[in-house]
Amino acid sequence: MQPDIQSLSPLARRAVDPGTPLQLRLMAAKGALPGVTPAEIILVLAVLSQSSETDLAGTAKQTLSVLPSALLTGALSSDLPPAAIDALVPYYGKAPQVVTQLLRMRTLSAETLVSLAQQANEQVAEIIATNETLLLKNPEAIEKLYMNKATRMSTADRLIDLAVRNKIELSIPAFHLAAEALLGEVTAEPTVAKGYDEIFAETERLAQEVEASLGEDGDTHERNEEGEEKVKDVAVPLYARISQMSITQKIRRATLGTSAERLLLVRDTNRLVAVAAASSPMLNENDAARIASSRNVIEDVLRIICRNPEFTRSYQVKLNLVVNPRTPFTFSSRMLPLLRDNDLRLIGKSKQVPGAIGLAARNHMLRKQGK
Repeated sequence: MQPDIQSLSPLARRAVDPGTPLQLRLMAAKGALPGVTPAEIILVLAVLSQSSETDLAGTAKQTLSVLPSALLTGALSSDLPPAAIDALVPYYGKAPQVVTQLLRMRTLSAETLVSLAQQANEQVAEIIATNETLLLKNPEAIEKLYMNKATRMSTADRLIDLAVRNKIELSIPAFHLAAEALLGEVTAEPTVAKGYDEIFAETERLAQEVEASLGEDGDTHERNEEGEEKVKDVAVPLYARISQMSITQKIRRATLGTSAERLLLVRDTNRLVAVAAASSPMLNENDAARIASSRNVIEDVLRIICRNPEFTRSYQVKLNLVVNPRTPFTFSSRMLPLLRDNDLRLIGKSKQVPGAIGLAARNHMLRKQGK
């Protein structure tokens, strides 16, 4: 954010004037500005921290990071210029007392509020979430708070509820799914389950451990001799932990969690959860290929993968979708001509694919051979 120096006193303006001797400006970058108010000192530091002169900018940033408490308290006692607030956020954006003061300032910009929400720790996220009036004026901050992993699950639910009650459309993955699930849970479960946030936090830790233990293929499931999918032993504890979650918790884990969590949640019996996992912005090509090969996911999940051009550029994803009996024929038939001849021959002979796909593969090979 570009600082506005026109409101500065003559002494403060001189401290940021490129024509002022460097030695004096370096003193100002250290906060040594007798006769200048704390608020002006913060703005001077904000200006100097953006200087093209490396030493000057570095000194100003260092000073901003360790401001004397008296100076900081004095500066926070009144509205700061937007650029001064913005300069404080990287260093004090996780300090609850400072953030509380910043949120009260009428000069706080929407851009800075969004930045605070994005980098907030648990305490700060809770403070921001209680400022509903401010959030309703800046829906993007609600989105950043929801997507911030440090935000409590109970707080994330409140944010969705706030948006729904005020008819605000949020641009977050699975917003409608989370809203639908939350409304259903309010009707069915008037009280919050014990350990609501604790379950969420413990799952985070366990998911990281399972992720590191899954092996080369990285999938949470394996097929038995009958071809049925079952959860791998290493993923069973995570599966058990996830089963204790509410629907809204599962949706948020599906959106923000690890690959292991998504590969479990995409197979969830609740459609809202499964669709949220398939729609996660963190879903990668390898996850998509594993999901495309799973015969234990609902059609809606496979439709989402089919409609994602980023994933269907992958040959393995296309092949997995074509041979998966659960893939709607409309999609698998469109991808069939894009497969290699040797795969088409195998599909044409396979008894594991739907008859219509096998027939389509054989017919396509005949057409290519001019028969």
